[in-house]
Amino acid sequence: MIFDLDMIKAVYAGYKQRVEAAAKVTGSPLTLTEKILYAHLAEGVAKQQYVRGKDYVNFRPDRVAMQDATAQMALLQFMMAGKKKVAVPSTVHCDHLILAKEGAIKDLAASLDTNKEVFDFLSSVSNKYGIGFWKPGAGIIHQVVLENYAFPGGMMIGTDSHTVNAGGLGMVAIGVGGADAVDVMAGMPWELKFPKLIGVKLTGKLSGWTSAKDVILKVAGILTVKGGTGAILEYFGEGAKTISCTGKGTICNMGAEIGATTSVFGYDSKMADYLKGTGRAEIAAIADELAPYLTGDPEVYANPEKYFDQVIEINLSELEPHINGPFTPDLATPLSQFAKAVKENGWPEKLEVGLIGSCTNSSYEDLTRAASVAQLAIDKKLIAKSEFTVTPGSEQVRYTAERDGLLEKFEKIGGVVLANACGPCIGQWARHGADKQEKNSIMTSFNRNFAKRNDGNPNTHGFVASPELTTAFAIAGTLSFNPMTDYLINTEGEKVKLDEPAGLEMPERGFDVKERGYQAPADDGSKIEVIVNPGSKRLQLLTPFKPWDGKDYAGLRLLIKAKGKCTTDHISMAGPWLRFRGHLDNISDNMLIGAVNFFNEKTNQVKNLLTGEYSEVPKTQRIYKEKGIGTIVVGDENYGEGSSREHAAMEPRHMGVKAVLVRSFARIHETNLKKQGMLALTFANKDDYDKIREDDVIDILGLTDFAPNKPLKIVLHHSDNSKDEFLANHSYNINQIEWFRAGSALNLTRKQEKF
Repeated sequence: MIFDLDMIKAVYAGYKQRVEAAAKVTGSPLTLTEKILYAHLAEGVAKQQYVRGKDYVNFRPDRVAMQDATAQMALLQFMMAGKKKVAVPSTVHCDHLILAKEGAIKDLAASLDTNKEVFDFLSSVSNKYGIGFWKPGAGIIHQVVLENYAFPGGMMIGTDSHTVNAGGLGMVAIGVGGADAVDVMAGMPWELKFPKLIGVKLTGKLSGWTSAKDVILKVAGILTVKGGTGAILEYFGEGAKTISCTGKGTICNMGAEIGATTSVFGYDSKMADYLKGTGRAEIAAIADELAPYLTGDPEVYANPEKYFDQVIEINLSELEPHINGPFTPDLATPLSQFAKAVKENGWPEKLEVGLIGSCTNSSYEDLTRAASVAQLAIDKKLIAKSEFTVTPGSEQVRYTAERDGLLEKFEKIGGVVLANACGPCIGQWARHGADKQEKNSIMTSFNRNFAKRNDGNPNTHGFVASPELTTAFAIAGTLSFNPMTDYLINTEGEKVKLDEPAGLEMPERGFDVKERGYQAPADDGSKIEVIVNPGSKRLQLLTPFKPWDGKDYAGLRLLIKAKGKCTTDHISMAGPWLRFRGHLDNISDNMLIGAVNFFNEKTNQVKNLLTGEYSEVPKTQRIYKEKGIGTIVVGDENYGEGSSREHAAMEPRHMGVKAVLVRSFARIHETNLKKQGMLALTFANKDDYDKIREDDVIDILGLTDFAPNKPLKIVLHHSDNSKDEFLANHSYNINQIEWFRAGSALNLTRKQEKF
């Protein structure tokens, strides 16, 4: 079954004209990224050249994808927009609310019971507004999108930072907040600052223990968690053509961990093979005809330094397997140096759990490579010394893997197959003993490893590697192991060594599945009623935020000065809090509880400036809100990195925080703050962060003349009656300033619909 074929044909019908027009206005050979972006301009055929990293541009994405945790707030906002049906093909995927505890069958059944209210809401609202609905158990959003919706040269936005996974099929796919999704679903243009371009030239070919995962682990080590901010990574070169489509998806997926807007590969035979293998040969045939337009121009790839803002080159033949972590996905260590790093850093040497799967590495190829390691263990009479879990990416992958005997191999070495869902990757893991907060190590084939990310334990050292490497380490049970060189002792006391893994890009007998888990929307949803119980603890209809009152902000109190890494996990945790993703007031009780307070080095303990006492962040903020006192949050570098969850912006807005002032922002979070009508500011001089004191009363001046490229003034009134003043920059354009004045971007949409 091919979804939205007419839409894809329409996109392709005008592709040559749009790309050729872009080449004319730029007067230059084009990268693939530029071709896709210019082909999706809201204005139509390009009439001018846009400046990278400077110009805000309106685009028309082809589709929208949402996962169940973020879809709740996105669709609650869409219900306020006044539209009868979504303007572009859109889907909802139920993958976040399934707790990993006992195994796939029991966990899915428990989830259907526990989350019935939310799933029923998402099903009915999707049915009403023309949105495709993928039921719980159907699979992880990004794998399902790759299998069914992504197409070369397309443009998609999704309410999850790992939407970028679709770049593996040649699509510019970008993670956004729910308010951005609402704009596109409502038929409005979508705004993005024209990104800078980072070219990654791949030569050689992967072999042995090295896999596609090691490419992005290496890149993360080079660029760090913020090195890709404001940029799209475009992979090219002969090496790129040797990587499978799902391998390309893995590389693009973890581009979110370096802050990249997205990542993309040019169309090639591997993508054509995947399209054909997943029942989309008709799309492959059209793409074949347009092939020169679905990759960068030869001149660009021959002289990349002339056309990219930065170029990285990696020889795949020389690339070594990598393990990244703990606590940050950019701490990259080559396998040959890892055991040494474990000892030197005092990381817990015993590996407690190995976990494979997630949206990053749960394809058929991933499972076959990991299963080949499991088979080696069976043949050599080894069993996993660590706990071991497996998360298939979709029901299609799971069913096919079971048919082909892959899952049985994992079970024979002690593995547990979990539901086709995100599970432990996002903290939906009922890990026994995590509440003891003991120091321990786990290894995953996931993408993120922030403190508390997987199991809520701040002392869990999370390491990220490929599925096959994670499987090997789970068999060994120790981090002081190198499967390329070291031996293990089997159940008969023999000394044995693991051979290199081997895998299949796609199943030899083709993919198969009995129940896809897809629900098509009603042709006419006008009579469908979406009911939200006013007494519900999990769902809450939204009320519009109040517009700006036309005055400067004076007398703000400091809620928290966050120190160091402050991700969206720190601002609005997942795990058990996912159950409140559709109830803004209830989930606001997790606001900033993971952020480290600069003044006492503690989490969830801030000073109430009215009483002088220390208390939880949400409790303190609710007191300020009740008293009508505005507050400000101060943050460090790359504030808001990680997930696209707009709750991290909506919660402070709902609770009465007026502004967030930081050294630097992660892209998605800065946009989310703007969309919700908040001030997102950066220190003009980053050292001014040090001037903020705990007892300060703070003014933000210049809002009455708020204008693009015009800094605002921050005035700190210290408790000793002294004062500091400095400038704060912002990146608001004229339209975004109107969001602020209206109280939110959605308020403007509602105004246009004459609510």
